[in-house]
Amino acid sequence: MIRFSNVSLMRGTKPLLQDADLTLNPGDKIGLIGANGAGKSSLFGMLRGELHPDQGSIDFPQRWRMAYVAQETPALDRPALEYAIDGDVNLRKLQAELERVEALEYTEENGIALGEIHGQLADADAYTVQSRGEQLLLGLGFTLAQMQQPVASFSGGWRMRLNLAQALMCPSDLLLLDEPTNHLDLDAIIWLEDWLKRYPGTLIIISHDRDFLDEVVNVVVHIEDRKLKRYSGNYSGFERQRAAALVLAAAAFEKQQRTRAHLQSFVDRFKAQATKARQAQSRMKALARMEELAPLRAAAEFSFEFRDPVSAPNPLLVLDGVDAGYPIVDEHGDKVDTKTIVHGINFSLQIGQRIGLLGVNGAGKSTLIKTVAGELAPLAGESTLGKGLVVGYFAQHQVEMLRHDESPLWHMQKIAPTVRDQELRNFLGGFNFPGDMVTSPIRPFSGGEKARLALALIVWQRPNLLLLDEPTNHLDLETREALTLALAQFEGTLVVVSHDRHLLRATTDEFIIVADGRLQPFDGDLDDYKDWLFKTKLKTVEAGKTAAALPVKEPKAAAPAPVPSAPVPSAPAAPSAPVAPADRKEQKRQDAEERQRVAGLKKPIENRIKRIEEQMAKLNAKKADVDARLLEPGIYEADKKEALKNLVADQAFLTRDLGNLENEWLELQEQLEGLMA
Repeated sequence: MIRFSNVSLMRGTKPLLQDADLTLNPGDKIGLIGANGAGKSSLFGMLRGELHPDQGSIDFPQRWRMAYVAQETPALDRPALEYAIDGDVNLRKLQAELERVEALEYTEENGIALGEIHGQLADADAYTVQSRGEQLLLGLGFTLAQMQQPVASFSGGWRMRLNLAQALMCPSDLLLLDEPTNHLDLDAIIWLEDWLKRYPGTLIIISHDRDFLDEVVNVVVHIEDRKLKRYSGNYSGFERQRAAALVLAAAAFEKQQRTRAHLQSFVDRFKAQATKARQAQSRMKALARMEELAPLRAAAEFSFEFRDPVSAPNPLLVLDGVDAGYPIVDEHGDKVDTKTIVHGINFSLQIGQRIGLLGVNGAGKSTLIKTVAGELAPLAGESTLGKGLVVGYFAQHQVEMLRHDESPLWHMQKIAPTVRDQELRNFLGGFNFPGDMVTSPIRPFSGGEKARLALALIVWQRPNLLLLDEPTNHLDLETREALTLALAQFEGTLVVVSHDRHLLRATTDEFIIVADGRLQPFDGDLDDYKDWLFKTKLKTVEAGKTAAALPVKEPKAAAPAPVPSAPVPSAPAAPSAPVAPADRKEQKRQDAEERQRVAGLKKPIENRIKRIEEQMAKLNAKKADVDARLLEPGIYEADKKEALKNLVADQAFLTRDLGNLENEWLELQEQLEGLMA
C-alpha cells in the first residue's frame, strides 16, 4: 500500500501540493493526471526518493522493488539486447558473481557456492532472459538485427524505447512510467497495453493518451488545487465522475451565494436600526461561520479552429505509379543510389477525404507523407498537384526546425510580413500565447508549446490539404482535445498518422495501410487493426532465436467478383443405383468436411458481428447521454456555448459511427445467411 499523509511540496516559490492525502492499494493500475506544471513528475521524484516533501510523509513497503524509465541513455557500444537485459540488475549481479566464482580454483566450498548461484539464477529466470529480452524489444518495434547494434547507433527516440525496455525487464513491485507512449507508434502502444494489463505489480502512469489510459488503468489520481483526488475506474470514468462533481459543486456554490446575499442584504438594511440590531448581529455571525465554498474552477478551455481554405481543387493530388523512398548519398553529398520504401503507389486525394494512415513501425508511413508533402521527390512515377493546392504539413522535425532564439511573433511575421502586429498577437493569443510570451524566445518553451506554435503557423496559411505525422506528441490532454475538435470541423482534406486512437476515431472516415512495401485500403476499424497487429504470435526462428512477429494480420480485402461462365448443358440423369456402405461412409466424411468448412467461414463473421453489437451498445449508451444533455435547457445559455458545440459534434460523430456499424452489421448478416442457405 502507498500512503500520502498530509504531504506538502514546494518547487522554488511555487506550491505544488498542500496537505495532500492519498491511499493506493497493491496491484492498482493508476493514471496520474493534471495540468502541465501541477506536480506529476515531482510526485514521481518523491516516490523515487529524489525529492522529499516539505511536510508530511509518503510510505510504502521497504521490500518493494521499484522500476522506472531512465531519462538519459549513454552512447554505449553495448548491443541493444544486452542493454535491455541490464534492466534486471539482480540477474546481472548473479551472472557477475557466477563468473567470479567459476574463475576461482575448485574447492568444495566453491562448488557449493556455484550450486547456490545456479539455483538463484534459475529463480531469476536466467535461462529464458534472452528470449524475454527479444520479445520485449520486438514488441517495442526493434528487429532482431537491430538488437545486435550498439546503443550509440540509435536516435534519441529509439534510445528512450531501450530505456523503457530496461524498466519492463526489471522485476518490480512498483512501476513508474512517465509518458511512455511519447516515442512509440501505434503498434508498439498496443503491444505495451497488453503487457501492462498483465503486469502483476502496482503501476502508476503519467500519460496524455486517453485511449491508452482507458485500456490500462483502473484508478485515476487527479492533481488539482494542490490536492490529490482519487477516482475509481479508467479515464472515461474519471471524466464522468468529475463532470458530475463539477455540476454539484456549481449548484452548491450558487446556493451558498444566494444565502450569503440574502443574509448580507438583511445586515445592510437593518444593522443601524435598534429594533433589528440583534437579528442583524445574528446574521453577521452566521455569515462569519459560513464556510466559504470555492467557485467552480474547471480547467481553462483551450480551443481553436482551422480557417476555411481559399480554394478547393479536385483532385488535390494524384500519384501515378510512384515509388517513395530516399536517395542514398556518398560522403561528398552526391547521389549514388536510391532506397525504395513504398512501391507502385496509385493514389489520389479528393475534396473532403479524411484518411488515417496505418502500418507498423518502419513500413513507410512517414516516407509516404513526406512524398505527398513534396519534401521527398518520387523515385519513379508521376506526382500531379491540383491548381491551388495549399499543403499544411506537421511533423516533429518541423517543430525542431523552429528558431529557438526567436519569438512566436517573429515566426508569424516571417509568414505574414504585411499583417499588423496586433492582429498577429490576437491570433497567437488564441493558441495560448498571451502577454510577454508572444515576444519571448521559444528556447525555454515546453515541447507542447512549440508544437502549438507550429500548428498556429499551419492554421494561418489556410491549407486545403492537411498532412499530420504524429501531431499529438508532447501535447497535453486539453490541447489534444482542442486539436481533435478543430480537425473534426476542418473543411479541407486530411491525412493523418497518429498513435492517438481517440483522434483517429473522431477525425477520420477511412483507413489506408502501408504494408509489405505497398499502399492499400484497410477495410476495417481500429479494433480490426488491433487484431491485425496481434494475429501472428511469438514464434521460434532459426538458430534458437525467438521472434515476436510484429503483430500482423492480413488486411481484409474485398472478395473478388465472381467470373461469369458459359452455361453447361446438363447431362441426362443416370439411373439410380444402390448406395454401397463405402459410398455412405465417404458421403458422411464429405458432409462433415463441408460442415467444418462452413463453420470455419462463419466463425470470423459471427465474431465480428458480436464485436459490432458490443460497439453499438456502447455508442448507443453514449448517444443517449448526449441526447439527454442536449434536451437540458441550461445547455443553451450563453456561457455554455463551447459545451454545446462539443455536444453537437459528439452527437454527429456518434450518429455517423452508428450508421457505419449498422451498415456493416447488415452486410455481415447477409454473408452469414448466404453461408447458411
